Amino acid sequence: MAEIYDLHCHSTASDGALAPGEVVRRAYEHGVTSLALTDHDTTAGLAEAQHSAWVTGMKFIPGIELSANWSGQCFHIVGLGINPAYPPLAQATRNLQNTRLERAEKIALKLEKKRISGALEAVTKAAGDGMITRTHFADFLLAQNLVASQQEAFDRFLAKGKPAYVATSWVELELAVSWITQSGGVAVLAHPLRYNLSANVMKRLLTVFKEAGGKGIEVVTGRCNADEIQRVANFAVRFELAGSTGSDFHNPDNQWVELGRLAPLPKNITPVWELFE
Repeated sequence: MAEIYDLHCHSTASDGALAPGEVVRRAYEHGVTSLALTDHDTTAGLAEAQHSAWVTGMKFIPGIELSANWSGQCFHIVGLGINPAYPPLAQATRNLQNTRLERAEKIALKLEKKRISGALEAVTKAAGDGMITRTHFADFLLAQNLVASQQEAFDRFLAKGKPAYVATSWVELELAVSWITQSGGVAVLAHPLRYNLSANVMKRLLTVFKEAGGKGIEVVTGRCNADEIQRVANFAVRFELAGSTGSDFHNPDNQWVELGRLAPLPKNITPVWELFE
C-alpha cells in the first residue's frame, strides 16, 4: 500500500473545526499513513492527537505552524518532528498566545468602531483553550450575516488595509526557524506561493530561510495545480530544499481541501520525511 503523508493540518487547538483526535481519525479514514498536526503557534493539541494516532496505528509527527516576520511581512514556518517540551519553544508558544490575544482585542475594538459588537466574547468562546485567529473573526462575521463567506470577511474587514486589520509584531523568521531546529525538528516554508512574492523576493527569502537552518518547502498543498507544483519544485531544486506535502486542512465543510487528498511529490524532489524518519 502506498504511503500517504499529510504534514500540514489544523485542529480546534488553533483555527480548525475538529478536535485533535477527530482530525487524526478523519485522516486515517482518508487513507493517510503519516500525519503531522501543525496548529498555529501552539502545541496544545499534540498529546491528544498522538494518542489517537497510537490507537489507529497511524504514524504521527508532532508539528507546529509558527507565524514569523521577514521584511515586514508575515510568513508561516511549519515545524515537523519537533519536541514540544523544548523550553525555548514552549516559552515561545506562551508568548505567541499573548500576542494573539492582544491582536484579538484590537481587532474587536476596530469592529466596535464599525458598530459591530460582541466579537471578542464570541471569538474567545469559539477558540476555547485554543489560539484565537483571524479565522475565528471571519466565522463571527459570517454568523452575524455581515458577509457571505470567510473569504469575504477577509476581503472586506480583516485583510491588510481593511477596517479591522491589525499589524502584528511576530518574531523574526530566523528565530522561529531556530526554535524548530534546536528542538530537533525540520523547518519547512508553508504554502510559498500564497505570499505573492516576485521571483527575486522569493529567492531572497529562501536564501535567508536556508541560512537560518530551514530544510524544506511545501511543494504540494491542498489547493495547488500541476503548474504551481512545478514552480515550487524548481525552487526546491535550486535551493536544495526537501519537499513537503500538506493539505492545510481546517474544516470538513470545505469540499476543496481534504486530509490526504494530495498530488504526489515530484520524483526529483527529496521528500522531507527522509529528514526526520
